[in-house]
Amino acid sequence: EAIMLMLAAVRIGAIHVVVFAGFGGQALSDRVQASGSRLIFTTDITYRKGKNTQLKEIVDASLAIVTGSVERVIVLNRSGEEVSMQPGRDITWQEFLSHAEGHKGDYVPMESNEPAYILATSGTTAKPKLAIHTHGGYQVHIHSMGQWVFGLKPTDVWWSTSDIGWVVGHSYIVYAPLIVGATTLAYEGALDYPGPETFWQVVEELGVTSVFTSPTAVRMLMKYGDEPPRKFDHSSLDRIFCAGEVLNAPAWEWLQKTVLHDRVPVMDHMWQTETGGPVFGNPYGLGMLPIKPGSATIALPGIEAEVVSPLDGTPVAPNEKGIMVIKRPFPGLTPALWGEPERYGKDYWQILPGVYYTGDSAQVDEDGYVWFAGRADEIIKIAGHRIGTIEVETAFLRHPAVAESGVVGRPDELRGEVIAAFVVLRQGYQPTEELQKELLGTVRSELGPVVVIGEINYVSTLPKTRSGKIMRRVLRAVTLDREPGDVSTIEDEGSVEDARQAWHQLKTEMIL
Repeated sequence: EAIMLMLAAVRIGAIHVVVFAGFGGQALSDRVQASGSRLIFTTDITYRKGKNTQLKEIVDASLAIVTGSVERVIVLNRSGEEVSMQPGRDITWQEFLSHAEGHKGDYVPMESNEPAYILATSGTTAKPKLAIHTHGGYQVHIHSMGQWVFGLKPTDVWWSTSDIGWVVGHSYIVYAPLIVGATTLAYEGALDYPGPETFWQVVEELGVTSVFTSPTAVRMLMKYGDEPPRKFDHSSLDRIFCAGEVLNAPAWEWLQKTVLHDRVPVMDHMWQTETGGPVFGNPYGLGMLPIKPGSATIALPGIEAEVVSPLDGTPVAPNEKGIMVIKRPFPGLTPALWGEPERYGKDYWQILPGVYYTGDSAQVDEDGYVWFAGRADEIIKIAGHRIGTIEVETAFLRHPAVAESGVVGRPDELRGEVIAAFVVLRQGYQPTEELQKELLGTVRSELGPVVVIGEINYVSTLPKTRSGKIMRRVLRAVTLDREPGDVSTIEDEGSVEDARQAWHQLKTEMIL
């Protein structure tokens, strides 16, 4: 029903704002206020890992904060149980559909620069940025990149494992696959529920030809070992794509070699909510380039990118870290922020004047391949050396005991900063002094003695946003022994609660 609504809205020129179901009342209220939304569509409940989340209660709580522009709340009852409805405001999904009688279903022609939808991106302040995507440029971008990067075709059974609350879900669960005529799979819930074999079972049962997933999902599947994928036939697969964070080389090797035996390519790529679709990647649909594990490959056709100095915006030498910028607009790039035209310039085009500031630290090697090192504000500085969080996390993953790792810099009187590491072990491994020495040795052999590890903390889980990104600011707050209050500025409500729980868990679990 949510996908039907998205398609129906853009068909008549109405603007949709999809809010991920993991957010709480305050986050929903912020987005409703910022967008000026007149209608809220919700189910009474949603399902995740065998538990029900009361969505209608979250909507009621958000409207208790401020009603604002909201005229109606339309409720789809999934549970079959009685739902609290406010007279004069709330109506059922069935009643809403009944109002279609006597009306035409014709599409409304739109000028290509009109907004098709707006979607909140977290940014660096508590107030969400509402990125606009247009009918014309956005559609051109996601369709072109769908063919050039993913090789999307009508015969595909395409599975993007994201959620329609994120831009990946908009672009590559809903719009691009349907534009090209592919079969698209919309999956509700966690990929490892009810068990670690669920993902592979779905691939076999539905004959999935291509998967677009996240590095977090790959590392989660890797944590369960090699046995679950062996139980199922995944011969229908002919390609896999990842995005969201860097696909670390060890995770790539597990999927590419251990699971798939090099039969099909596993390719990393990079984009943002603001770009609508891919901007860096391996142009599989045009002609696949050799894969370098951990690299996003190249800037894609139409994307004029450069790595520059954060100080003055001048280009840096090959293999030198800097800030990735895009030198001119392209069809998929958000042309404005909803309701905040001045913020669009300030946050994207004026940090380094005249270029789009991605906020990501990166370097380009001698072959022209792009390597992202993490967010620019997360770079660790040890005795004058700039170390990317991704590099260190990847080095830890080289050890067979490590399922996931998150690292941050913490203050050190001698070196300026040293690394505090948080490590999740794979099943069957326990933290020991011997393992500690091995992990330190692995990182040193990968990156050299300049990377000084202050401590390794063993945890059962890493704090992440609900879209799967490691919340390194929470880890940093833990190392400084302070409340991670600023986490609310990364993701609202749902993610904040995740972060607080993770923080308390880390505080009680830390074993040096």
